[in-house]
Amino acid sequence: MKKRNNRIDRLVRWYKKFQVSKSPQMNLVWGFFLYTIIGFGLLSLPIFHKTNVGLLDNLFISTSAISTTGLVTVSVYDSYNFFGQFIIMVLFQIGGVGYMTLTTYYLLFTTRNISAWHNKILGAEFTMPNTIKIRDFIKSVVVFTTVMEVLGAVGFFIAFRQSGMEPLKAVWFSIFHSVSTFCTAGFGLFNDSFEGYSDSVFINTIISVLAIAGSLGFIVITDLWYRISGRSKKISFTTKIITYGFVLLLGLGTLLIYVAEPSVQASGSKLTESFFQTMTAMTTVGFNTISTDGLSLPILLLVIFLMYIGASPSGTAGGMKITTLTAMISVLKSRLFGQRQITFFNRIIPFERLYVATSTFILYTSIIFLFTFLLTFTETFELRQILFEVASSLGTVGLSTGITAGLSDWGKGLVIILMFIGRVGVLTFGFALLERKSNSSMEVIKDDLAV
Repeated sequence: MKKRNNRIDRLVRWYKKFQVSKSPQMNLVWGFFLYTIIGFGLLSLPIFHKTNVGLLDNLFISTSAISTTGLVTVSVYDSYNFFGQFIIMVLFQIGGVGYMTLTTYYLLFTTRNISAWHNKILGAEFTMPNTIKIRDFIKSVVVFTTVMEVLGAVGFFIAFRQSGMEPLKAVWFSIFHSVSTFCTAGFGLFNDSFEGYSDSVFINTIISVLAIAGSLGFIVITDLWYRISGRSKKISFTTKIITYGFVLLLGLGTLLIYVAEPSVQASGSKLTESFFQTMTAMTTVGFNTISTDGLSLPILLLVIFLMYIGASPSGTAGGMKITTLTAMISVLKSRLFGQRQITFFNRIIPFERLYVATSTFILYTSIIFLFTFLLTFTETFELRQILFEVASSLGTVGLSTGITAGLSDWGKGLVIILMFIGRVGVLTFGFALLERKSNSSMEVIKDDLAV
């Protein structure tokens, strides 16, 4: 027993040294990679299977879960037993709220103290304005997540029982789908997602409330808590941008689908389905009530754009983020109007944030183009289907035109990489790969560039 404890102690000391020797971004990447491999190892055990599942498919499901994407190459319900499904749920719960969030909350609960190094890694995982304290943020994440997932499970249970589902099955389906929805994971135990519940206003409402609450982000929730508790008299600039941008895009998307999508025109619940299709793309929850492959080309492009943008930083949603889009629009607006400073809502946006937004925009767009290009070599599907799959994978959305299960092994590998990059963030992934060095001692010459 002593030898075993000594080995564990040595392993813990080695891991702590490894953590300190790496950048916060690299720590984050390694953390999610480790959880992905653990999930892959567990899901590869036959005791968690109903039917035989290949190793690559297990890796795909594990990555999809930890990245909260929801794309699947095999049916979760038909391929994995209860314990396998439970492992998948744990993975997307960790991926949804962030493994560093859970670790930090545990430290706060047990020692009431977190190290500066933990703060740095959290800063890499979540982008937060300096008006919000880490301690308050972590507590709001855990409490809000617990409350919303419990309420969601109760709502789902009522709905599933009303539809005639057996009590025990309804309990498990309710818990699984509540966690999946709030974490915007898009994993479901129905093979047709929620197409069978397209006419259920109650189910549509539960999914929408949970997904919007998760995707708007914990910044907004913490900020609102500050306002309600009287700790702050103003709503932060970031919260205003996220809220206004989300409502605007949600409204415009719903209107366009309502007016222009033939498959919605033919249904009896046009407004509900138009709203849901927009919401599921923006929040990146990935559930659908109508066939995505049946969407017309203009609306398919609209959904790709919404998946590309995503929702809020520091939430459960993926995508490039509304704040990044706002920063890019601000740069364009200020340039067109000849303003020296970059402003939005009469607020000056710091250049450091603009650098991050510009870098994110360029890298995110480049990755979409690169992987679309690569998949055209490995797959025989239409370009619109490949582009949609790439946008969904990098945005950790989970919507698909139905090609995921038919991807080649090379295609599955590329999508696995996309989902992983989408979860850790394109800039974080880039920082982790490239060691940043200070160029302060390098002699530079100022010169002109024609653009």
